[in-house]
Amino acid sequence: MDKHSFTTLSEAVNTLTSEGYKEDFEAGESSITALYSKKEFAPSDLKIIGTYRFEGETNPSDQATVFALEASDGTKGTMVMSYSSQHGQNVELIRQIPNA
Repeated sequence: MDKHSFTTLSEAVNTLTSEGYKEDFEAGESSITALYSKKEFAPSDLKIIGTYRFEGETNPSDQATVFALEASDGTKGTMVMSYSSQHGQNVELIRQIPNA
């Protein structure tokens, strides 16, 4: 069971960062990149440690998800995916990441 109950997206990212999830991951066309270290990972090299969903206060369609990820080499970070039409993440790659 997850020990977190976040109220806001920023609270989730800030808390996870303080717990060592320091990278920002982004799902590109063919790999998932850790933006600070520039390391690239296949979905099978990552595990989803936690998933946190948020809805906008004024518009429930303003949804976002924060994923806490850990790579096989120990790299830990977060990936934020908004459900707007302009999120820019490769959803198919994200779906291939196994849960821990």
